[in-house]
Amino acid sequence: MQDAIENFTKQFEFTPKIENGESLQKATSFVVGGMGGSHLAADLLSIYDKNIPLLIHKNYGLPKLSETVAKSSLYIASSYSGNTEEILDFAKEALSSRLNLAIIAVRGKLIDFAVSNNIPYIKLPDTGIQPRSAIGFSLLALVHLIGESEIEKELSSMISILDPKSQEESGKDLARVLSGKIPVIYSSSINTPIGYNWKIKFNETSKIPSFYNVFPELNHNEMAGMDVIPSTKKLSDNFYFIFLSDSADHPRIQKRMEITKKLYMDRGLEVATIDLSGKTTSEKIFNSLLLADWTALHLSKIYDTEPDKVVIVEEFKKLI
Repeated sequence: MQDAIENFTKQFEFTPKIENGESLQKATSFVVGGMGGSHLAADLLSIYDKNIPLLIHKNYGLPKLSETVAKSSLYIASSYSGNTEEILDFAKEALSSRLNLAIIAVRGKLIDFAVSNNIPYIKLPDTGIQPRSAIGFSLLALVHLIGESEIEKELSSMISILDPKSQEESGKDLARVLSGKIPVIYSSSINTPIGYNWKIKFNETSKIPSFYNVFPELNHNEMAGMDVIPSTKKLSDNFYFIFLSDSADHPRIQKRMEITKKLYMDRGLEVATIDLSGKTTSEKIFNSLLLADWTALHLSKIYDTEPDKVVIVEEFKKLI
């Protein structure tokens, strides 16, 4: 895991190549089928441009769309391992429905399926890292496949801009603060994918409970559960709230964050603010996620957990 973080920028050297590209049809919208780490790239894409016509499907089968939209969409089956059963089902149904289909994977049954059926596909580099750590590879492949050349160019520039090692000490410091606590990550709704990624890194790398929510929705429900009184204090004592602050957020969202922090702190809840920093969308995203990676890794060291493997997930897969 440490090597994956330190060498993260090398992912942006990847030049995606579409195999069976002659079979790729033009599309006006996109449906990405992906589970776990394999849909994180599609999640992040919405931060770059909310107007990209993108639907993320995290289930078996296909989403229910009108025939017109379905026929004009590119269905993208994304599975890092290439063996995710929900996404194999997604791909098979798309093919049987004669829909425009493409595949992104490292190897496995999905790549075999693409080769056998002359389906366009992008093969990701097989570096042995976990799907959540391969977000650079996945995002480059996705934007190349859907033709977002400007985003692809911006991503490629991250090779010389990001400095993963520089974030380690901050991550180590935050891990010490979080020791013995349950992280709860708050962000604006536009930055939901970043907050969600933080949560996943705590779950999968640190092997601890973690949760996230977004403004302004949480002001209408979740915060009511944090109105600490003596009879409920022990329930909230173990939470540690991380506010992901973004100067580009709507001014009212920024004000909501400040007021919520004050109300929480007035009630004795522990809160930290982390600014999303960078000149471009890519810098903001990946600076934040690198900090999350280091924090989760050092928490794993504190708790003496295995940062790479997801044992309970593998146990579940065998049982199902």
